[in-house]
Formats: sequence, structure tokens, C-alpha cells
Amino acid sequence: MKLLIIRHAIAVARDTAQVPDEDRPLTEYGKRRFKTAARGLVRICGRPDLLLTSPLLRAVATAEIVAEAWGGITPTHEPILAHGSPQDLINVLSQHTAHQKIAIVGHEPLLSGLLARLLGSGEHRSFTLRKGGVALVDIPGPPSEGGRLDWLLRPRILRELA
Repeated sequence: MKLLIIRHAIAVARDTAQVPDEDRPLTEYGKRRFKTAARGLVRICGRPDLLLTSPLLRAVATAEIVAEAWGGITPTHEPILAHGSPQDLINVLSQHTAHQKIAIVGHEPLLSGLLARLLGSGEHRSFTLRKGGVALVDIPGPPSEGGRLDWLLRPRILRELA
């Protein structure tokens, strides 16, 4: 399995008055920058077989941007990406076949925790993704057995690739 791990793009600040965390949208700046980053991602990484997204607004918007860049793949909501644990997400990934390319869009600290777990590290801070950042992990067997990091890119690099 090839797993693309995508952190949502820049969103309205967490403590913005009158905006619950679940409803925080992407900023216009975040949308613009991620649209460019998504074009860079498409240049280096082909279309996935499946695009899973957290149902939270900022992740859905990010997934929709990258889905359009990939030519219209339909994002599927996966609640575990909003409020689950790395092990919960590994259980979800285990339901898919080893030859698939799966992209997930979610939040910190879940994504860095998943990345650390897949790479056999107990230190998730070593793998923190920036907003709009992407990592590609090659998982040759069951996800519970981990994988190998192919690359981890900051959004600035993706924008330069566009």
C-alpha cells in the first residue's frame, strides 16, 4: 500500500470567536496556497485509488482542492481522521488491499502519531506535518507492521514543484 498523508491547509485560528473548532474553514490565503501545492503534488504523485478525509470543514475543503487537482476523485468522509487514534486509523487502513494507493487528509497530532507509528518511532514530534504538508509512506505488508518513508514535503516545496 502507498499511503499519502496530507495535513489540512491553513485554516481560521483555533481560538476565533464564534467559530467552533469543527467549523473552522480554510482561510482564503490557505486555499490559494494549497491549490498551488496540490498541483505540485499531482506532478510527483499519481492519482490515488481512494481519498479519505476527516469530516471537519477544513479537512474536507483541503480534500476537495486536491481531489479537483487529481481530476475529480470523490473524497470519502472517515470520522476516525477527526477524533481517532493512530491505532484506529491503522485498523481502517487494514481493511484495504496492499496494492492500493490511499490518500488521507486530517489533522495534527493524529497524522504525526500515525507517521511515527508506521515508521517505528515513539516520538511523533519528529514527523510533524506543516499545514498543507504531505508525506508518502510505502507499506509493503499489513499496516500494523509499519512501512518506509518515501518522502515528507513541506507545502513550500510542493508549490515550487507546481
